[in-house]
Amino acid sequence: MEKTSANAAGLSKTLSLPQIVALYIGAVLGSGVLLIPGMAAEKAGPASILAWLFMSVLVVPMAVTMGLLSARYPSSGGVSTFVRMAYGDRFGNMVGWFFLLSVPIGAPIVAVTASKYAAVLLKWSDAQVYAMAALILLTVLIMNTFGLQVASRVQTAVVALILAILVLAVAAALPHASVSHFTPFAPHGWLSVIKAAGLLFWCFIGWEAVTHLSEEFVDPRTNAIRGVLWSAGIVALLYAAVALMTVATHSYGNGLSEASLSVMVQLSFGPVGGWAVAVTALFICVASVNAYIGAASRIAYALSREGSAPRWFGRLHATYRTPVGGLAFLACCFAAVLGVLFLGWVDLARLIELPNATFFATYIGGCIAGVRLLHDSRIGRAAAWTSLAVTVTLYPFLGWSALYPLVIAAALLLWETRKKE
Repeated sequence: MEKTSANAAGLSKTLSLPQIVALYIGAVLGSGVLLIPGMAAEKAGPASILAWLFMSVLVVPMAVTMGLLSARYPSSGGVSTFVRMAYGDRFGNMVGWFFLLSVPIGAPIVAVTASKYAAVLLKWSDAQVYAMAALILLTVLIMNTFGLQVASRVQTAVVALILAILVLAVAAALPHASVSHFTPFAPHGWLSVIKAAGLLFWCFIGWEAVTHLSEEFVDPRTNAIRGVLWSAGIVALLYAAVALMTVATHSYGNGLSEASLSVMVQLSFGPVGGWAVAVTALFICVASVNAYIGAASRIAYALSREGSAPRWFGRLHATYRTPVGGLAFLACCFAAVLGVLFLGWVDLARLIELPNATFFATYIGGCIAGVRLLHDSRIGRAAAWTSLAVTVTLYPFLGWSALYPLVIAAALLLWETRKKE
């Protein structure tokens, strides 16, 4: 009886505007800022700056769509709730499972990425890399058990540190910038700019994650859209600045692209700069994992309430009112995925394609829902249609991994059919 009352009480509203902005930035400003500027510059040369500007503008409709939906329909179900309201329970639950089954794979990949940055400097073995990754995931799980108020405060501090270091990196690169590095401007042709833009799309995914936390926003109708606009502006400026300095200092090519930020910082600070970037990489990955674990545990809670997931997924902590059932599910999945990676059964590059596909499918579902739910808003309607056109156009280019969401959908339909029998 006591457990039922606890669940009925629901989740606590603890997230203020600064914490919401920090969660959005942490979700979007992931490891891409460490890898993609150099890779994009190598692909398109200085013209890659145009791709960054294009994607920075193009991502605004996507962020606005998610922000407006969160403001109108705050729920721990996030995108799945929006789809459920627009098209019914079956499709809402399907989108919820798309997102939920992204995080058990995506979070360990990010944690391993952070560990490998440290491993380069500390000469760690594979066992030490995966032990560190497990420690990162365990720490974030514990933070989320104590509640989003604790997790979001840590997130705010971490994001502030990340922003400070990235600003320092850009400032340190300024004395080494040269106009000569911008010629030839498009050495690989203008088509390469379009290819670079497709690569950059992954740097701007993350808006959907925080929608799952909107039930815990203080004044979601006002703060959801403000949080989106503030974070979109900050993220776009940071990406553009880092990308511009990467080109201006020619910190890419000849094996440097995947560590372009480290190369750029070391121009002024030497090896100390390399350590700063390694620490920054760790914090960036922790911030990203924190946002996604918080979101996934709440979608597990929401799916349980809808009867589309096992009942224990919906268990809340008696004191902290946090979804410990969902966190327990994630912990089990993390252990399995880290084990598979450690044993070498699949490599990181191949595995990352799966959560990319389900994140994409989640966005498509959210955009389709936005078309219907935001029809009475001129801005919302335009944002939703624009986002839908972009995501649907890019989805076929995912290759074989585009089948992963279809497999999840088929498994869910089979499970629901057997449940009715």
